[in-house]
Amino acid sequence: MEDFRRTYLRLCKEGGVDPQESVLAQLQETRGAAAGSRLDLRGHSLSVDTCAVLGRVLHKDTLFTELLGGRAKLLLNGLCANTTVKVLDLKGNNLRSTGAEALGKLLVRNKTLCRLVLEWNALGMWEEAFSVFCEGLATNACLTQLDLRNNQINHQGASELCLALKRNSTLQELDVRWNNIGLLGGRSFLEALQQNRTLTHLEMAGNNIPSDTLKALEQAMDHNSDRQSTVRESRSRTQVLSKEIQILKEEKGRQFLSLMESIDKQRDEMGRSTRTTSIHVGQLQEALNERKSVVNSLTAKFQMTEAALAMSEQKNHNLGELLSRVKTEKDEQRERQSRERKKEQEDSALREGKLLREINSMSEINVQLKNKLEKMESRCKSQQDQIFELKQELTNSTAELKLRLAQAEERLEMEKKRSKQSLEDMNNLRQKEVDHVNRHLEESERALQDRILKLEGQRIQLEEELSRAKAACVTERAQAEEEQGKVRVQVRLEEQQRVSGLEEKLRGLRQSRDESQSHCSQQKQTIAELQARSGQQSIETDGLRRRIEELQQELSGKDQEKVAEVSRVRVELQEQMGHLQAERTAQGGLKEKIAALEREMKVLASNHREATLDKESEISSLFEKLRLREAEIQRMREDEAQRASFLQNAILTYVQGSPLHYSPKK
Repeated sequence: MEDFRRTYLRLCKEGGVDPQESVLAQLQETRGAAAGSRLDLRGHSLSVDTCAVLGRVLHKDTLFTELLGGRAKLLLNGLCANTTVKVLDLKGNNLRSTGAEALGKLLVRNKTLCRLVLEWNALGMWEEAFSVFCEGLATNACLTQLDLRNNQINHQGASELCLALKRNSTLQELDVRWNNIGLLGGRSFLEALQQNRTLTHLEMAGNNIPSDTLKALEQAMDHNSDRQSTVRESRSRTQVLSKEIQILKEEKGRQFLSLMESIDKQRDEMGRSTRTTSIHVGQLQEALNERKSVVNSLTAKFQMTEAALAMSEQKNHNLGELLSRVKTEKDEQRERQSRERKKEQEDSALREGKLLREINSMSEINVQLKNKLEKMESRCKSQQDQIFELKQELTNSTAELKLRLAQAEERLEMEKKRSKQSLEDMNNLRQKEVDHVNRHLEESERALQDRILKLEGQRIQLEEELSRAKAACVTERAQAEEEQGKVRVQVRLEEQQRVSGLEEKLRGLRQSRDESQSHCSQQKQTIAELQARSGQQSIETDGLRRRIEELQQELSGKDQEKVAEVSRVRVELQEQMGHLQAERTAQGGLKEKIAALEREMKVLASNHREATLDKESEISSLFEKLRLREAEIQRMREDEAQRASFLQNAILTYVQGSPLHYSPKK
């Protein structure tokens, strides 16, 4: 209120107008009154300038909702843009034509005025101005109450007013009492009410209208009032239904959002499961590639072993040729020896003394060799004990590994049962167990390989010592058998060739053993291979023992030869024949070993083929399971998408088919 007063004073000062005391007093009274939103200017003699200033103030005023009295034309210009005044009372203002035209403009431009009182203004006298007023009323969309009592409206003005009512859709109450409407005006009102559905209260008294026309107008009013009541009820119901529909829409929206979130979560889970399955497939593919590389390496090694067997067969053939040559040479030597026997018998007396001295020296050498042999036997026993301990450790490790493998298989079976509930848990646990078993197997393999390397180093040391002992024996033989140098040199050469052949065979066997070691380490069958290696080592130690016994026999034969030359020569020949037979038997044993190795290689190859076939079948089954799982996941995705589409369609149909429009009961 104070803002309105200050604005009024400021505009008066700007326009050079003296503010009227009556207006200021009215504003002061309005501020002190309870109803501070009403401006009553009735009974005040306002000047034109004061009305113009009030119109400018009301142009932007947001305080007053009711305006009573005042000069219409000047105030109405300010009320055209006002947005707060809802009641305008211009009773008895003698508006004339200019006021009526201003009212028409006000009704066109103003959007908030709800009640207009124009009693005692004689608007019907100005036909053109009243038509402008009616045109404004026709376009107005906010006025609900209009009072036109005592305005000298005739039947022509009534026809203009009825044309406006036909176009107006908001006016509910109209008071045209005490005018000069007449019969023609009453009929025009009846025609207007046939189109107007909003006018519910019409006062027509004092207009010289027949009673039947008034009754018809009352019936039309009743019909409109009934229609408006039904419209209000329908609006209230539609509002309630719209609120309920909005609540349902919100609930359905929340449900839809929760459903979409669940669908997104399921999609994320399906994406994670597909990624884990793809990773698992990649790991299986890598394992398959590794197995293929192992198979290729095994085939290459098998070809190498076949080539080595061919070389050994060729060596055997060469040895057979050498044996035939040796036989021919021995026959020649026998003839020579028969010739030389006569000469030797003559020189035997001279040689007996020398031989006695040599026998004494050889006996000392034999004692030394016996001591060395005892040391070697003690070392062999220690090696055998170590090999036995290794065998026990291997058996224990095999039992532990078997138990762990059985436990791993049981765990794998349990994980397979649980895989139906949680695919990710199964994959993680299985991967952890496989990694743990692989690490344990690798550690055990490394430990066993270290022990095997240590044993091989010890065996190499023993072989070196044996070679040293052989060299010592050869040197002693060279010193003791100077007279029979040719025969002994040939025998030594044969022995060296045999030893070199045996060493080459041993090297070949070592190479094959190393290859089998690498093969077994790749196939994770170290237990069986280690047992085979320990068996081979025991066989080699037995062969070394036999060789030592043969050397002892040779030494004893040499002692007997020194005692009696003739018997020595015969014994030497017999020993040579025995050696040849032993070599033949050794060659037969080597052939048997080679055949056994071939059989073992075949068994290993067949086992490897079976293992590869099993792995390939397992991989194919895994691929089939993966394919089935992917098909199931795809089917689940399609089902979820179909369910989501069904739910979306159902929600849309539910929302669209909900009762948004209410049909009122007649």
